[in-house]
Amino acid sequence: MKPKKLAIKVMNDAMANILRQKTAFEKLMHCWADLAVREGVLRGIICTQHLDWDGDQINREIAMQISNGVMKE
Repeated sequence: MKPKKLAIKVMNDAMANILRQKTAFEKLMHCWADLAVREGVLRGIICTQHLDWDGDQINREIAMQISNGVMKE
């Protein structure tokens, strides 16, 4: 899979104001929930595309994609 070009996304003022009101714990929980959703979506896509892969191969691919290629082997 070819790495995607990185893009900087800027949030709007309304979202920034909402996040400013969150505690550090609430922000961290939001990040963990987001990561769990991404992992689940990637697992479904990878399992569908690579029916012959075992769990370790799938987990390595998920880690590589979530880390933007930092986790290679």
